[in-house]
Amino acid sequence: MKKSQVTIKDIARQLGISASTVSRALQNHPDISQETKQQVSELAMRLRYQPNALALSLKHRRSKTIGLIIPEIVHYFFSSVISGIEDVAYEAGFTVIICQSNEKYDREVANVKTLMAQRVEGILVSISKETNDYQHLHDIRSSDTPLVLFDRMVPGLLADQVIIDDREAAYRATRHLIEGGRRKIVHFAGPQNLLIGQQRKEGYLQALREAGIAANPEWIIEADSFEKARNAVFRLLEAGSLPDGIFAVNDLTAIGAMKTLQKKGLRIPTDVAVVGFSDGRFSGITDPSLSSVDQHGYEMGTIATEMLLKRILSKENEYPFETKVLHADLIVRGSSS
Repeated sequence: MKKSQVTIKDIARQLGISASTVSRALQNHPDISQETKQQVSELAMRLRYQPNALALSLKHRRSKTIGLIIPEIVHYFFSSVISGIEDVAYEAGFTVIICQSNEKYDREVANVKTLMAQRVEGILVSISKETNDYQHLHDIRSSDTPLVLFDRMVPGLLADQVIIDDREAAYRATRHLIEGGRRKIVHFAGPQNLLIGQQRKEGYLQALREAGIAANPEWIIEADSFEKARNAVFRLLEAGSLPDGIFAVNDLTAIGAMKTLQKKGLRIPTDVAVVGFSDGRFSGITDPSLSSVDQHGYEMGTIATEMLLKRILSKENEYPFETKVLHADLIVRGSSS
């Protein structure tokens, strides 16, 4: 049988004092004597008393919790974002409820409903690949719950956002391949309903234009996973259309391409140079190590949380919404140099 939780009334009964006295003693109220505070504290510790967080939140109308909806926890970039979010929230005395959409729109909508039912004080969201309808995010805003989007922007939504300059980062990654003598560069692109997918493709195309390289629509292939990259490389090889460079929308896609090329006896970077995006843990342990764009996930998480807490704690919540654009760095390694 499950043991019932110790309450303030249990402590009060054992000490022969009122529950209100126990409550004030636990809050270090100046009207309560030091002797009583010590007796209450010692008994509370002995009985393993834990405050009822739900009851406190109802009393003070504060839950001290924020919600986080993230596409994939296993993705290194998102896990580093979580670390930044939790560090800032912890220092401010807030708890983070983490939900994962698994890149599914329906899961994302359900996550929003769950967090709103939990009375979170604010929500951080990076939308899923499937998300084209943003009504659930507008519903958050309509409820006056502070909302901050990160990594993946939502056009037309009035909310604070933290992103990197995806177009500029993709441009520099592609230019790096061109400066290395590559002329037939394939882009393994992300979903084009997401602005990050559009911006990274635009950066790739800009670098080609500036170098006088005609863009070939067949060189832009939607492939944003390890398996999709493998299949795309197989199709390119079967068609006799081997690229001399690949710019991938993320690291797992780049690694999928590298492994498949190597399996077919091709050398990296001699035959094909490869650049990824996100600079996760795997980028430094591939053979050769993977050149990649560092998105600074931890920094993005800290800034997004600071923006959210500012909205939550500010008495004047009607200041303009902000979009903060972070600088991304190209980390050149063996796969392209």
